[in-house]
Amino acid sequence: MLAAWTSVSVSAQAPVPAVVPDKSFAAENELAKQAVTAHGGEKLTKMKSLVIRGSVDVTTSAIAQAFPATFVTIFAGEKYRIEINNPFQPLKQTFDGTQTSSSIRGGFTLPPINRLGFPLLQQLGKQGFVITSLPDAKKKVKGFRMTSPEGIYTDFYLDEKTNQIKGYDSTYTIDGRTISTSVEIDKCRLVEGVLVPEKYAQRFDTEQITVYANFKAKEILVNSAIEDAVFSSAG
Repeated sequence: MLAAWTSVSVSAQAPVPAVVPDKSFAAENELAKQAVTAHGGEKLTKMKSLVIRGSVDVTTSAIAQAFPATFVTIFAGEKYRIEINNPFQPLKQTFDGTQTSSSIRGGFTLPPINRLGFPLLQQLGKQGFVITSLPDAKKKVKGFRMTSPEGIYTDFYLDEKTNQIKGYDSTYTIDGRTISTSVEIDKCRLVEGVLVPEKYAQRFDTEQITVYANFKAKEILVNSAIEDAVFSSAG
């Protein structure tokens, strides 16, 4: 989903102070609860693992022609693994609960992917995960902002009738670089009582390039057994 990366870097995810919750956002907290309920409720919040495998077509602001790739994302508690596999621009990043390992060159890593978008919903109600309102420019949209203890936020937008997540976006700074991403969800799949995004389009803007990716999940597994070795070095 991103640019050409070949070398390996390993860095620890340093803890940062938790965001202090504001009790004045009762309406937004209720919206967040409704979104979690729409995507499985307790089955989502108590989910032990999530594996998604599928295909993705990628284009960039530099190269308009789409190239096909495959992807896999694996989550288990705080641990995760992401892979984007193709002949030209492969990417891997893992977090084993202590350290992050990435195949991105120059020592650069993606933000923790369990702190952005859909995986963030599972953390609702946990210490340090804070719900606030959308910024003024977005307040006409039904939704809420959820911020992780690391200070990484996602703005979620809900379907008016179903309360399902129809899209989300985020802007963050990592290693001194400002990056923004936005997702539009076209279709979800119900697996073991959890409603998981199955087909979605993502835009990824860095300071140098814009990447567009259309994801389609072929396999979605909920609560399958995951060996710790899956989250070892991405090299």
